[in-house]
Amino acid sequence: MELKKLFTSESVSEGHPDKLCDAISDAILDECLRQDPHSRVGCECYATTNHVIIGGEITTKANLDYQAIARQTIKEIGYDNVNYGLDYKTCKIDVFVKTQSPDIAMGVDKAGAGDQGMMFGYATNETKGYMPLPIVMSHKLVRVATNLRKEGKFNWARPDMKSQVTIDYSDEANPKIVTVLMSVQHDPDYNEEEFKRFIKEEIMIPVAKSFEMNADFTVYINPTGKFEVGGPQGDVGLTGRKIIVDTYGGSARHGGGAFSGKDCTKVDRSGAYMARYIAKNIVAAGLADRCEIQLAYIIGRLDPASVMVDTFGTNKVDEKIILKAIYENFKLQPAQIIEKLELDKPQFRLLASYGHFGRNDIEVKWEELDKVEDLKKYLNN
Repeated sequence: MELKKLFTSESVSEGHPDKLCDAISDAILDECLRQDPHSRVGCECYATTNHVIIGGEITTKANLDYQAIARQTIKEIGYDNVNYGLDYKTCKIDVFVKTQSPDIAMGVDKAGAGDQGMMFGYATNETKGYMPLPIVMSHKLVRVATNLRKEGKFNWARPDMKSQVTIDYSDEANPKIVTVLMSVQHDPDYNEEEFKRFIKEEIMIPVAKSFEMNADFTVYINPTGKFEVGGPQGDVGLTGRKIIVDTYGGSARHGGGAFSGKDCTKVDRSGAYMARYIAKNIVAAGLADRCEIQLAYIIGRLDPASVMVDTFGTNKVDEKIILKAIYENFKLQPAQIIEKLELDKPQFRLLASYGHFGRNDIEVKWEELDKVEDLKKYLNN
C-alpha cells in the first residue's frame, strides 16, 4: 500500500445549528457595539427545534431587543419555514442575560486582559490569502452552495450544509485533491440524481478549478443516503462549538477559546486576531513560508505573559530575530490591539460563518499587510 501525506479540513454553512448560534451571538454583539463601543459582551446562544435560548453577561448602554435581533438573524440565514424545524416567525425565544461580573470588570477597566488564556495565529504562503488550502476550499464549497440556494438556483437545498476536503501533500510543491465530501440538507420530495449532479458539477468541480486544482477527486455526497432532518431540529446548536472551522481547519493549534459573542476585551478573540495579523505579515514579508504565533495573557494584566514563534523550519532568518521584530513592530496590550485592529466596531456578524481569517469579501484590519515593508528590513539581519 502506498502511504500518502494526507490532510483534511472541514467547514459548515451558516445554516448549521452551531453557526446559527454564533451568528445570533455576534449579531447581538454588533448591536451593542453600534450603540456603545465600550460594551462588555459575553453572549451565548442555544438552539433546538423551534426554540432559541440567549444567555450570558452583557454590560452596555445599548437598548437591545434581543428577540428582534435573533429573529432577523434566523430569517437572513433562511429558517423561514416551520417544516425546517425552526421558523423565525413562530419560534420561541427565551432571554437570560445578566451583567458582567464586577470581579472581571476590575481588571478590564484598567485596560487589562479580560481573562487568562493562550491564543494562536497562523499563516502559510500556500494560498493567496496566506491560509491553508483545505480549509479555504472547504469554506468556499459551503459558501457557494449557500449563495446558490439563496439565489433560487439550488433546487431542494435547505440551509444546513457541511463540507470536507482531503489534500494529498506527498509532493508538497504540487498538492492534489483526494476527496471532497458535502452533506447538504434537502427537501423530502427531491430528485436525488439531479441533486447530486448539481452539487458535483455546479459546486465541487468549479470550486476546485477556482484554486487551479485537479477535478479527478473522489466525490461523497450525503453518504448516509439522505439528509432531510437538519438544522437545530436534527442537532442542537451552541455558540462556540466550531472553533477549528473558525480558524485554520486544524493546520495550526488553537488556544481553546471561542470567538463569537465576545467583545474584544476578551483576549480569546482579540489575541487570536492579533496573532493572525502578526503571522500573516511575517510570511508576506518573506521571513518564513509558514508561521505560527502564540500569545498568552493573565487576567487584569496589560502585557502578554509570553510570545512564541514557530516557523516549522521554513524561516529565512533566525527565529530570535523574528521574535525581536514582533516586539519592535507590534503593540500587544489588549487596549492597543483593540485600537490598532478597530475591534470596537460592529463587524462580527459577517464573520460568524466561513472563517474569521483569510477573508477577501470583508475588510478587516487583522488581514492587512501594512507591516510587510517594516518586517522586510529584518531579512538582512
